[in-house]
Amino acid sequence: MRRFLQNYRERHLHPGNLAIHLVALPVTFILPIHFLVWYEQYPAWWALVAFVVGYALQFLGHAIEGNDAGEIILIKRWLGRPYIEFGPRHPSRTC
Repeated sequence: MRRFLQNYRERHLHPGNLAIHLVALPVTFILPIHFLVWYEQYPAWWALVAFVVGYALQFLGHAIEGNDAGEIILIKRWLGRPYIEFGPRHPSRTC
């Protein structure tokens, strides 16, 4: 868990990325559950919209940071493609 948190901190150094993630993570993971469980009067697509918007915000944050989002890194690794794990604010490490 310590390694995960250290990597997370190193990949989220830009203040804009941090602020976006502060909003986007709850929108991605908490708000959909909230819509599905506590607000049955809302159609299920509200949960899907919240999930997609939250994810899009996280990708925006990583674009601001200058690195690839974790899911993109995983896909690029599987495909043998180069990826940017750490943005320009970090001592440059590109894989």
